[in-house]
Amino acid sequence: MIVSMQDKGEALLSKCSKGFKSLVRRKQVDSVHVRREGHQLARKLTALDLTAIGVGTTIGAGVYVLVGTVAREHTGPALTVSFLIAGLAAALSAFCYAELASRCPSAGSAYHYAYICIGESVAWLIGWSLILEYTIGGAAIARGISPNIALFLGGEGNLPAFLVRHTIPQLGVVVDPCAAILVLIVTFLLCAGIKESSLVQTIVTTANVCAMLFIIVAGGYLACKTGWVGYELHGRFFPFGLNGMLAGSAIVFFSYIGFDAVTGAAEETKRPLRDLPLGIGMTLTLCCILYMLVSVVIVGLVPYYALNPDTPISSAFSANGMQWAAYIVTAGAVTALCASLMGSLLPQPRLLMAMARDGLLPAFFSDISTRTQVPVKSTVTTGMLAAVLAFFMDVSELSGMVSVGTLLAFTVVAISILILRYAPPEEVPLPSSLQQFIDSVRKQLDDDSQSMERKEFNDADIVEQRPSQSEYGEASIQYPLIEKQFCEGNQEKQNPRRRRNIAIWNIALFCIGVLVLTSAASVEYLPSLVHFSLGAVGAAILLCSLVVLACLNQDEARHSFGHTGGFLCPFVPFLPAACILINSYLLMSLGVGTWIRVSIWLIMGALVYISYGWRHSSLTNAVYVPMAYLDHIYRASSSHQV
Repeated sequence: MIVSMQDKGEALLSKCSKGFKSLVRRKQVDSVHVRREGHQLARKLTALDLTAIGVGTTIGAGVYVLVGTVAREHTGPALTVSFLIAGLAAALSAFCYAELASRCPSAGSAYHYAYICIGESVAWLIGWSLILEYTIGGAAIARGISPNIALFLGGEGNLPAFLVRHTIPQLGVVVDPCAAILVLIVTFLLCAGIKESSLVQTIVTTANVCAMLFIIVAGGYLACKTGWVGYELHGRFFPFGLNGMLAGSAIVFFSYIGFDAVTGAAEETKRPLRDLPLGIGMTLTLCCILYMLVSVVIVGLVPYYALNPDTPISSAFSANGMQWAAYIVTAGAVTALCASLMGSLLPQPRLLMAMARDGLLPAFFSDISTRTQVPVKSTVTTGMLAAVLAFFMDVSELSGMVSVGTLLAFTVVAISILILRYAPPEEVPLPSSLQQFIDSVRKQLDDDSQSMERKEFNDADIVEQRPSQSEYGEASIQYPLIEKQFCEGNQEKQNPRRRRNIAIWNIALFCIGVLVLTSAASVEYLPSLVHFSLGAVGAAILLCSLVVLACLNQDEARHSFGHTGGFLCPFVPFLPAACILINSYLLMSLGVGTWIRVSIWLIMGALVYISYGWRHSSLTNAVYVPMAYLDHIYRASSSHQV
């Protein structure tokens, strides 16, 4: 009876251990050893194409409205400084993305990086969140295009009847045929091929940038004529103080979201090690410069308190006698939305394809067209879903959920950089079909290692040892050099493991400290004493763990991890730590309603993962081997096939 209960307990413990290991199992970096079955994505994109995708996705129509709202309510003339600070904060995430994109240049972006560095469960969480972000984001952008087209044409009455929004009385739903048609057109372009869609993206993005350049040049000319009246105020440059300026930075930070779309096309880049970091850097730099110049001009044309919160740029030009400029501004808003729509729908099919390749979604989504070399089935599915949402739903209330997916991805990417530098994966998964080669190589290397150890021991034992001195204490006195050699060998084996464990624990403690500190800073209904206590505890944990990480040496295995020779994130661990802190604070600052909706979506994702992804994962029967064995195993399997 007791033995039976013990057996059941051990079996239950074994199942729990196996289940936990499956949640943190990590996949291999795609390399020359990994041969994908079936057709591949076409590698046709250059750094210029990636920049067009990134800029088009990042610069939406929001900037045409955002400058008025933020300047009136938060920053005043200091709007330019807010854009600069927000750009620097976004650059922290960009540095992390640039290193991971060049080391792991495959489709899936943050999902792919999390799967390699952290584990399957976190990767699924990020992938599921990004699916929500891309779907709702695309639908929301499409719903915003039709009002701008109507404004450009002089009102909804000038739109064709089949494009006009109308209400279904029985359902009380406002349908938007124009938004749905635009989504379907973009879906068709994406199915035509990556080079064709990127060409259209480049043209539309160029038109948008030209509209912004017109605002900068013409607005600057008008401001010079009028004497930059917006800055001739009796008040200070910071009318809302430093807090107002920082609050404005937190708001305009979201106008930089979109540069990560560049990494979604990593597998279609000609020279990923060079072009991916270059595309990310050029995207963020160009967007930051344009945002700052537009804000300088608009705030200089009109005093910040007189800006129209709905149409700040058009109103600023109209106040200076250039009513016709409203058409150029509106055209810029339309092109910005169209480019942003294409950029939002581009990464999702590649994300679904990556998840299907890993077995977490049905294989249907991983099919690649033989003619266009794009995942057509995933693209059509994504486009149809976004078109239905854009047609039937006003998703503006769900826009906060888009921010959750992006900020979660930014946070996980920064954590992945810390793991990659201090505790990169020591083992890689291989298919069970290579089991015989794994056993053969392991036996051969173990035999070689044992023979080498015997040889070293015999060499060290040349000096004859007397029986009376065979005990450990006397041997250490009579032969100190031999003792020192053995001790140093043991330390070399133990120190990396000890350093690695310390690094892992301190990365975990840092994340806990960030969570406690940001929770204390964002929750308003707690008593002040609790606020202060939680904040102090969180800050102490954060700082202590960060100091320990800074004092530790980074793992030598990082030099050979993934594709080497690409971009390296600077100032580790401080830069990723600052990125985690900023993005976590922004996450905690989102409303309770947003988190409730996101939680429902994540619970649905957990059910999908448990019922399908966990059972069908490509790593279910994988055999994990040390990194040092990898080349030997593939060499053995290749020679066997020959």
